[in-house]
Amino acid sequence: MKLSFTLNHKKKIFEIPPNRTLLDLLRSQGLWSVKHGCETGGCGNCTVVVDGKAIYSCLMLAAQAEGKRVETFESIRELKEYGFLKEVFMHYGDIECGYCVSGLMMSTKALLDSIVEPTEEEIVEALAGNVCRCTKKPLPIPYIMEATKKMRGKW
Repeated sequence: MKLSFTLNHKKKIFEIPPNRTLLDLLRSQGLWSVKHGCETGGCGNCTVVVDGKAIYSCLMLAAQAEGKRVETFESIRELKEYGFLKEVFMHYGDIECGYCVSGLMMSTKALLDSIVEPTEEEIVEALAGNVCRCTKKPLPIPYIMEATKKMRGKW
């Protein structure tokens, strides 16, 4: 079946089988930030932003992306304003391997696209589906709040 959607700000057309997941399609395009984790929506490592919402790409059929805007970490990794968040997730979060960072970043991006100054509770809720399996430590919510203020120039 033919499929058309905007991927990282570029219109794309694919020929796919109807049962292909968005995760598999994105990884076949060399988008390695979309991690293959649990395949059950339990870890958040495959999180992408679809039309402004954080979505587990392992649970979404690629065909469901028809006509939508899909963003992966590759679309934001070089943007200066996201540098503050990357720093938080890589350093303050005590993350050992970094496997979960792209999913955390995309969940945070979806939150910040909808709420300019999220509260602690909103950040906790937005990141609830993302798990760091190597440390199992709580996410550095106060540092994330600081980073979002820096991103918005309010620091």
